[in-house]
Amino acid sequence: MKTKLIISLFLLALLPTQIVAKGASKKFYPGEIWKDNNGVHINAHGGGVINYNGTYYWFGEHKSDSTSSAMVGVTCYSSKNLVDWTNRGVALAVSDDETSDIAKGCILERPKVVYNKKTQKFVMWFHLELKGNGYSAARYGVAVSDNVAGPYKYIHSGRVNPNVYPINIVGKDTVDVNAHYADLLALKWWTPEWYDAVKKGLFVKRDLASGQMARDQTVFVDEDGKAYHIYSSEDNLTLQIAELTDDYTAHTGKYVRMAISEMNEAPAVFKRNGVYWMITSGCTGWAPNKARLFTANNIMGPWKQLPNPCIGKSADTTFGGQSTYVLNVNGKFIFMADIWRPEHPSDARYIWLPIDFKNGKPIIEWRDSWSLSDLKK
Repeated sequence: MKTKLIISLFLLALLPTQIVAKGASKKFYPGEIWKDNNGVHINAHGGGVINYNGTYYWFGEHKSDSTSSAMVGVTCYSSKNLVDWTNRGVALAVSDDETSDIAKGCILERPKVVYNKKTQKFVMWFHLELKGNGYSAARYGVAVSDNVAGPYKYIHSGRVNPNVYPINIVGKDTVDVNAHYADLLALKWWTPEWYDAVKKGLFVKRDLASGQMARDQTVFVDEDGKAYHIYSSEDNLTLQIAELTDDYTAHTGKYVRMAISEMNEAPAVFKRNGVYWMITSGCTGWAPNKARLFTANNIMGPWKQLPNPCIGKSADTTFGGQSTYVLNVNGKFIFMADIWRPEHPSDARYIWLPIDFKNGKPIIEWRDSWSLSDLKK
């Protein structure tokens, strides 16, 4: 009996490898129409992928033909080989209740799902803007489910860590900002004096009572089971990384600032051989720009910026896309990005490309087509 159990566990551990091997010859075509099992272009934008029990699940924003507001919610697709996807329906539906935070017509972006082994719950995080308020709310949202494909139950939204300062803010800077707060807040934007005030924590102070702004975001679960929320904050000027509670549904109060005043969004985080990597983009609205690369030996930093990891045609505009996620496939990595089409949101395309490493650093090279057999550790 014991021998049979050991063999069963061994075979279960091999499942992801076996699944990838079966689909190794199937081709990805970055930027092209990508049809699901119904012959319809996949509608899961700004999303992420998790592997659960040998099946991959892709969650993303359902985009309508004429608006980027959330009229449906978060969709889910499943696959055994990462190329052929089955539409599993709506994982998190927007509400017909106009008083709900996630009322139909709100802005619900960049959903990411993680599995909590302790609670055995699936937890979804997303960027939320309240209906009719543009991008002023700058909230995170959280939903949970007992089943990977849903349905997910919305539980709460808000800003990050009210009345708590980041652990890496300099004490004397806080004193200076507090002492001259009204004058600093009145400074003309984009001037050297204004940049200096922002670096010292002007917007941290401004948002202290309500909590820190949270826009473009992702969630990363480390090897020790600790989870982190990474998001654009301070009017998209600065990234922040916040530790999550053990159940992954709230913040602990511990957070840091990084890339201060450098205007980053669309963070995608992964870890390889004990080193953390983050790919982001600049802030140019729906228009593509050059990808940015950061690295650290600790998730809480310090983070160091490196050159653009993209090479090949249109590398200076991230091949026309914007980062959304990095998928770990048995220690090999796939870069996921979206080509936004604001004039026809549902027609937005996906760029999936293998991440190679040269001299220990990530390289993303354009390929018209590729297969899983091209992935390298």
